[in-house]
Amino acid sequence: MVRRALILVEGGPWGCGLLYVQAAQRLGLRPIILSADPASSQYDNFAAEKTETIRVDTDDLDALIRECSRLRAIHEIAGITSQEEEVYATVGKLCQYFELPGPNPASIERCCDKFTQRELLAEAGVPVPVFRVAASATEAERAAAEIGLPVILKPTVGGGSSGVRLCRNVDELTEHAKYLLDGKHIRLPSPAQRKWQSSPRVLVEEFAEGTYYAAEIMGNELIGIGTGDFGRPPHFVYRGFTFPAVLTDDERKRIADVSLSCLQALGLGWGPTNVELRWTKRGPVVIEVNWRLAGTPTPQLVNAAWGVDLVTEHIKLAIGDECDSRRRHSHTAAARFLVANRDGTLDWIDGNSQAAAVSGVAEVKFYAALKTPIVRKGDWRDCIGHVIAASPDLAQTEEILQRAIDLINWSITPFPTLGD
Repeated sequence: MVRRALILVEGGPWGCGLLYVQAAQRLGLRPIILSADPASSQYDNFAAEKTETIRVDTDDLDALIRECSRLRAIHEIAGITSQEEEVYATVGKLCQYFELPGPNPASIERCCDKFTQRELLAEAGVPVPVFRVAASATEAERAAAEIGLPVILKPTVGGGSSGVRLCRNVDELTEHAKYLLDGKHIRLPSPAQRKWQSSPRVLVEEFAEGTYYAAEIMGNELIGIGTGDFGRPPHFVYRGFTFPAVLTDDERKRIADVSLSCLQALGLGWGPTNVELRWTKRGPVVIEVNWRLAGTPTPQLVNAAWGVDLVTEHIKLAIGDECDSRRRHSHTAAARFLVANRDGTLDWIDGNSQAAAVSGVAEVKFYAALKTPIVRKGDWRDCIGHVIAASPDLAQTEEILQRAIDLINWSITPFPTLGD
């Protein structure tokens, strides 16, 4: 009997790819990963799963079609998907070519440009921060003068808060605009970023102050709403996330209504969508709509809190099965990120096994290997790990989380300076 295969395009950051592999195997599928760099360290943990990983240029749609066609002659391809936003539009095109369920690639490509996304949301009446687009530092200064300082400055393409900064005065604004427009925030450019580099633009937007919320949607159904907090500005590095958020019925309804209105405005509504908002003086304001499943640890939090496995449900949609978002229990889950406190070399980590043994801890995970150079960027790359805890009560969950965090220590030795 031929075992049906699930094609995963790229593995996804921070271990999400491994979640997809494991979920596919639980569904009786054979996961096959197509990656431009299968030797990357992100695949180190995949060896135990005995997963087939094939090298292919994932920026090249024709190359992906050829490889999937070759695999189809060997396997029954049940579905094609990904969690990685850089290739999600390409995944949609692959699904269309092979007549498989998947996202609308045209909608995804429109959403990839944050300015275009903002325009579509604003035209549909969805509340968003006041915004302008700029192609030079001078234009950014003019936009900030119209909006009023402080403002948020970010590239129109990218994710993980890369390049996002709060600019409180003109000097900060000018310096950061030049930094972004020079492409210095980009480490490994995606196809969308390469296109952006040929004609770079930045988004200048009102600083929407207020509590941060994130709505998790599957298809047209709101699964739930979480809340998170960040380190001190000017950067926005996650410190923690809690699911579900504590909300009044009115607050929950208003966030739900705004979040679901984004789907129609952007032409989304298939598979997972993640909507990030701030609760401001005028209520919920959409900061960004992500057209894929939120990155780890959000799927683990939803699973720990409600027993809803978003990764599995996404795969089920991708293979044409029916999604099941019923809650199996009702807990409160919270994650705390372990954030690098300096640049340097990660020498040792201690206490992770003791933290994992604390009753109520669901997961302790490190992203950075020992002896890894740590260079803080003011974005997701500053996080070196996370701890997740869950219990029937928020206060109890926070107590468990703190108990586990207190057991973990690490050492980062600063890089040598000239003269050392």
